[in-house]
Amino acid sequence: MTSSSTSMTAWPDRANHAARSVTALFGHRLLFLPGTHLGAVLWQGRHPGPRVQQEQQEQAAHPGNRWLALLRRARPAAALALPWHYWWQAHYVDCLVDAGRRELGSGATPAARFDGPDRPSAGHLASRLVTGIRLRNALTFVNSYYDDMAWLALATLRLDRLAGETRRPGRRRNAKVRASLALQFDAACTDDLGGGTFWSKKRDFKNTPATAPVALFYAHTGQHAKAQALLDWLDATLFDAGQGLYLDGVRLTPAGEVVERAVYTYNQGPVLGALLELGGEANLARAAVLVDAVQRLLTVAAGGAEGASAGGSVLRCEGTGDGGLFTGILCRYLALAAADTRLPQATRATAARLVTDTAEAFWSGRRPVGPNEAGGRLRGRSIFSIHAAQPAAATYPPGAAVELVTQLQAWMTLEAAAAVTAAGLP
Repeated sequence: MTSSSTSMTAWPDRANHAARSVTALFGHRLLFLPGTHLGAVLWQGRHPGPRVQQEQQEQAAHPGNRWLALLRRARPAAALALPWHYWWQAHYVDCLVDAGRRELGSGATPAARFDGPDRPSAGHLASRLVTGIRLRNALTFVNSYYDDMAWLALATLRLDRLAGETRRPGRRRNAKVRASLALQFDAACTDDLGGGTFWSKKRDFKNTPATAPVALFYAHTGQHAKAQALLDWLDATLFDAGQGLYLDGVRLTPAGEVVERAVYTYNQGPVLGALLELGGEANLARAAVLVDAVQRLLTVAAGGAEGASAGGSVLRCEGTGDGGLFTGILCRYLALAAADTRLPQATRATAARLVTDTAEAFWSGRRPVGPNEAGGRLRGRSIFSIHAAQPAAATYPPGAAVELVTQLQAWMTLEAAAAVTAAGLP
């Protein structure tokens, strides 16, 4: 599918389309409980072909069978048997807050809601999602991974700010979430390995994916000294000066410290966000170096993707599973860099171009949910590619199992593009 316009009004429309697609394909109540929402890990349409046609003919001949089929497909307990991805849901909250901020910019009226005036607002749905996360996570927000918890803490901060700006009562529950999780972060930030934040409660690995979002949380909650100490540890321990990028982490082993030298798009995003949030000459200089390094080393040829600028490149994507979120997270923070007037104009232009070119590639490469893959409720919804540089028809052909995480990534990138153009950038 293709699209021509990248104007300011087009990007919000595209982000709304992604929001409607993701919530329709993956969103559901937890065990049909009212006031809850969760994202299913997978969505799989029926494979278009003779079998689907036979099923449709049988349902037409025997209408009662249709209800039996629907009951079998519902299987509310089946979701509990699938792997539980806490941090995917935290980023789902963040995407809904992005949509809610755009609703706010359009007046926060029922007519401005991303899914129509008769559907819940994005903020209301995000609040239900936080409730669903707690119930699904065994009635607690604490888990074994500190980065997971940091992302949820950050998402609830943004959700509360959205609630305040829409003049809706703040959620005392969200404050309790953060108070509980802040204790976890304080326990994870130790002097072992010279500083930083442990990744998990095994406490044998400190890495960028945990340290950076915890630093960002501290920065957002006024604990600037703690945040700066974590950023300084990252710079001293995991910053690769030759590349200008942050490495994955450092592991504590019986033989001593071992640096994991993998470089992921994910790691760069929250570091960039924390540098911008704290500000100051040194942090802003680091942020500019980081944006330049992302442009040089974390992009790939646009391939068949339409809409890329003359450079012909888009941000690389990191596949499926947890990696399916990595580039979307980077785009979120590149959008902040693009709008930050404290950065050099060239840096801002680079960040903006990376976001909009990657978003354009995701948009032009989407494919519609086929008429034989799903019922009429999903007509007009889209599936986005795993990789921005490849079309969805290649990475998710009809009938394939589609992961929530990859669709959140595309939605997040489109929201970032909407934010960039709303700031008046190209």
